Amino acid sequence: MDISIIIPTYNGAARLPAVLEALCQQCNIETLQGDIWVVDNNSTDDTAAVVRQYQETWSFAFPLHYIKETRQGAGYARQHGLNVSEGKLLGLLDDDNWPEPTWVSEAVAFAQAHPQAGAFGSSITGKFETPPPAAWKPILHYLAIVERGEVPHQYCPRKNGTPPSAGLVVRREAWLQAVPADLLLVGRVGKSMLAGEDSEILTYLHRAGWEIWHNAAMKVSHYIPSSRLQWSYLRENLLGIGLCRYHIRMLILPSWQRPGMTLVYGLSDSLKLLRHVLKYGQRVNTDVVANCQWALLWGTLISPLYLLRVRLQRSRLSIE
Repeated sequence: MDISIIIPTYNGAARLPAVLEALCQQCNIETLQGDIWVVDNNSTDDTAAVVRQYQETWSFAFPLHYIKETRQGAGYARQHGLNVSEGKLLGLLDDDNWPEPTWVSEAVAFAQAHPQAGAFGSSITGKFETPPPAAWKPILHYLAIVERGEVPHQYCPRKNGTPPSAGLVVRREAWLQAVPADLLLVGRVGKSMLAGEDSEILTYLHRAGWEIWHNAAMKVSHYIPSSRLQWSYLRENLLGIGLCRYHIRMLILPSWQRPGMTLVYGLSDSLKLLRHVLKYGQRVNTDVVANCQWALLWGTLISPLYLLRVRLQRSRLSIE
């Protein structure tokens, strides 16, 4: 099978129809084989009923499947989708992502043209329920908006990060070869905004020698409701991104460099936070952008201690 499309969802009954309708509009797929897996991550709404209704009238070439994943976290849901599907490529969409009609065909074509690409991300346009203020632009890309031009190019995780999981396509061979089954970062769970599950997967791929690319021809719209433009959400979102950074940084480095670089990063992060506070002063508490950037820097600084606590909690749970 050429591609399996995996859609984790939590209480996505209202959001799923748009992404499923967008998939039904895919073109240039006459010679391709694929399927679609909606992975329900403990929804308490009508998600299952919505998928069943679509299955009853489904006429798209790719079969539509529904499964449940009881371990909370999008990372677990994607792993379950990997385990039950058979596509050579894994197309990852969130339940608020609307792929353009050529998204699937462009993904398969890119994989064929770039056999060393273990994963490649999409161009992602934000579709806002309420337009954000222009002054917020410096922090909007943290809402999984990717505007990197129209020319395909490689990511270098140590220099320019990795693409988000929204609209990401991963080669199954690469995932099975490089990504361990037990990941530290599994996605936001409950009130925790700890992010980075996509970066962890892609960092393992990069370490194993696979290339990570931006495929400009794959285009996705990301629906962003007004609730995600609330100050509290934006701040917690950037805090969660910061909290995962120590783990990602250490994965990129060879093991012998990690102790020394822990000290270097700690000093660098402390100075960045101090400069930020000195630059903005009281505006850190009153300006949305300055406050969110402070949250990112603070989360990055305390990331080693926070992740140590996460590991200890997981260890206790496994023993019990």
